[in-house]
Amino acid sequence: MASLLVVEDEPHIASGLRFNLEADGHDVRVVDSGEDALRALAHTEAPIDCMILDVMLPGLDGFSVAAAARARGWFHPILMLTARARAEDVLKGFEAGADDYLPKPFELSILVARVNALLRRRAWQSPVPESAISPDVFEFAGRVVDFNAQELRNGTQVHHLTLMETNLLRYLVQREGQAVSRKNMLEDVWNLREDTDTRAIDHFIARLRKYIEKEPAKPKHVLTVRGVGYKFVVTPR
Repeated sequence: MASLLVVEDEPHIASGLRFNLEADGHDVRVVDSGEDALRALAHTEAPIDCMILDVMLPGLDGFSVAAAARARGWFHPILMLTARARAEDVLKGFEAGADDYLPKPFELSILVARVNALLRRRAWQSPVPESAISPDVFEFAGRVVDFNAQELRNGTQVHHLTLMETNLLRYLVQREGQAVSRKNMLEDVWNLREDTDTRAIDHFIARLRKYIEKEPAKPKHVLTVRGVGYKFVVTPR
């Protein structure tokens, strides 16, 4: 059972979310403002595993809540609910730190499936006992990626990654040297349809380059493959 925080100011939507998520076996808390959401996240005695966050809220909007959560070092998954699936809204959500998005109106069964997918991904990246398998750490060019901790270390600098950034980087690393299409990234990392606007992929790549590359404008490791997508290389030519 996971502990979920639903941030939704429309009572009929909030009650529907609570009913369906509780029916799926989760513990659900509901708040109706951005300020209350941040207070709930700060309550360390009752930690949150995943947040379902509406964009349009009184006071602090969803974008501001997500950005504030990431700035405070809270890196649990965030599923953002948007009234419109415009590319600029989706990109703004990703920039704020959302891991996934769902446009309104939505099927409740789809939302529950998206939440469970985020929880599974987080479970895959949970730390394992020392007696179990080796830590999931990848080293290259003086950088260390700890996928379990969702961190990228470059010398003394430590970059905290969101779950979606971690998933995308892992996906590229696992296919080192291969050109990966935006279509495949959308489907395999985001679980999104092929016709979704691909600028979200470009935005995430730009963020990863800021963490990885010495000169993000002249990348050596996360390369653009024209007409296809991107590829990750450990040793630049």
